[in-house]
Amino acid sequence: MADGEVPVVDKTAPDMSRGGCAKIIGVIWNTKHTSGDLGEDQEQIVKRTFRELIIYLVFLIIVCIIAFGMASTNMFYYTKVMMDLFIEAEDSQGVSFRSITSVDDFWKFTRGPLLDGLYWDKWYNGQDLPANTEGYIYYENKLLGVPRLRQLRVSTNSCTVNPEFSTFITDCYSMYDRDLESTEPFGDPSATNNDTAWMYRSEDELQGFPYWGKIEFYSGAGYTRDLAINRQDSAKIIDDLKSKLWIQRGSRAVFISFTVYNANINLFCVIILLVEFPATGGAQPSWSFNTVKLIRYVSDFDTFIMGCEVVFCIFIMYYVFEEIIEVFATGLKYFMDFWNVLDIVLIIMAVVCIVFNVHRTLTIVGTLEELLKDPLAYANFESLGFWEMRFNNMVAITVFFAWVKVFKYISFNKTMTQLSTTLSRCAKDLLGFFIMFFIVFLAFTQLGYLLFGTQVNDFSTFMNSFFTLFRIVLGDFDFHQLEQANRILGPIFFMLFVFFVFFVLINMFLAIINDTYSEVKSDMAKQTDVFIMSDYIKQGYAKFWDKIGFRREKLEGYEQILTGELAGKKMNVTAWKEELVKNGFDEGDIEEVFTKFDVDGERILDVAEQKQILDELQRLQHEDGGGKKKKGEHENDDEEDADSDDDGGKGAGDSVPIDEFLALTRRVDRMEGTLRSIVKNIDHVLQTLVYLKK
Repeated sequence: MADGEVPVVDKTAPDMSRGGCAKIIGVIWNTKHTSGDLGEDQEQIVKRTFRELIIYLVFLIIVCIIAFGMASTNMFYYTKVMMDLFIEAEDSQGVSFRSITSVDDFWKFTRGPLLDGLYWDKWYNGQDLPANTEGYIYYENKLLGVPRLRQLRVSTNSCTVNPEFSTFITDCYSMYDRDLESTEPFGDPSATNNDTAWMYRSEDELQGFPYWGKIEFYSGAGYTRDLAINRQDSAKIIDDLKSKLWIQRGSRAVFISFTVYNANINLFCVIILLVEFPATGGAQPSWSFNTVKLIRYVSDFDTFIMGCEVVFCIFIMYYVFEEIIEVFATGLKYFMDFWNVLDIVLIIMAVVCIVFNVHRTLTIVGTLEELLKDPLAYANFESLGFWEMRFNNMVAITVFFAWVKVFKYISFNKTMTQLSTTLSRCAKDLLGFFIMFFIVFLAFTQLGYLLFGTQVNDFSTFMNSFFTLFRIVLGDFDFHQLEQANRILGPIFFMLFVFFVFFVLINMFLAIINDTYSEVKSDMAKQTDVFIMSDYIKQGYAKFWDKIGFRREKLEGYEQILTGELAGKKMNVTAWKEELVKNGFDEGDIEEVFTKFDVDGERILDVAEQKQILDELQRLQHEDGGGKKKKGEHENDDEEDADSDDDGGKGAGDSVPIDEFLALTRRVDRMEGTLRSIVKNIDHVLQTLVYLKK
């Protein structure tokens, strides 16, 4: 440095703290994107991918334990028992909830099967139950609080009567709509006596929850009447509502809701029975049985699940930091990778599940405390049951995506490469095909809806028509319904749809996939083999057995062949394989050893080459049988290999380790494939020049 020259400080050089952080990140979050070295050797990429796969498999096991720990076959049987009791049970006149078609059927159901199912006050032999066992369904399921009846109505003259009929049609009640919902008291004021059954209460007052029925989407408000804790009082309430015409022309929906709890299996069943009364008249029953596990941590197994949930949260934090690092490392290119987008979706869904799990645990505690304060009040579990089912659905989707993500780590497999390459190559063709397919499909959907929507249930709505046509594609159809709806247009519609969609479009789709797959398979057959994950696993397997002494058995087998009948004679690869296969050796290992010592490449081991193998075997056997080395000798085999390499290959027994030899062989093969491709292109150019000269 010259006198007076100011030393320049390199501001771009990382300090020790930044270097330490980068080193920690490189060790913990060592992925393809975080390493920043995308042009490294294929073997290193496979090793890194294998490490990611092992970590992810642990995460996947934790996810599956949590998901299946929340579900059990008891949920199905619990739901089935409750449905059989309240949906299928009939009264003396054969009326069940499923068969309700009128208001009269509704009252028969509530007075018969409903009360029979809710109140079990006698044993099967007719004896009265003890007082402390009242309120149990099937003697095992505790009815929480009391059941509730809730009605939604529409206002009078909520629709317009045609002037030509206004002289003899005075009242008009529209289909249900929240804007047309009646909020005024109804019935005889002197008879109702300000009863809640005749007074409207808002959704906030009832702490209600919207419900999607078969016909409409209903609010959580309405006119409510809670039943009693025993059968006699509940029967009087139902008889009183029936006699005072609680259900009238403006009634559009009546809900029967209650919750039962089984302590034996720690499950809640939130039951909602809905009867809709459309403006057309009649009645349409539907139901919802949400069997959920709201109290999560009771048994020892539940405690184990809680521990797995803690580990799951740690994994989510790990992957959140990993994705943040990858975004900073790659920028916007990060979002162009499908697997990265899937990672983000998985993390978002997992975080939502964690938040809901905490919220559910806190909410259920408050709800149960309120219920214990007033056991005769209605137990409002509708919202909790609904969101718990949505939570279970999200967990199921998360597990599904988690299993799909496994393909990200096994993409080095040849079959997976063929699949992914096929889909990527034909993506544009498939996009064009799907546009054409859905134009034709939606045209047939609208045609079926307009032609048969008034007579055939499968075409009664646009969505029903859409899914019915998909079922036809899969072979599930009822041709006679179409024929009965329209004897001429029905068969014509069916034949045209089958011809254009099934015979033409579906076969076009298969042709696109098959043609692209054939091209990909042909191209991959021309490529030289690359280092794949199976190679890495086999290599690790071989090293493992070498370390525990299995190598000695191999060495003794090779030595027997070289000192046996074929000793002193030239030995070709066929004879070499036959002798070793008889002794149970793997053909891949046999070929590797033969190729390693066949220096001249004639596929024949001469006497000198056989002697070289024997020298190598003796050296390796000496290493395996030498036990602990004396002080001053090499401390491990890796140092001996390094010393042998430093000697410059002196001596007949010096050799390259087998894994390095295989790696070099693969690189040479790839180089040969590249050169072959270059020569082929040059030859093509020369032929083109000759053609142009002519």
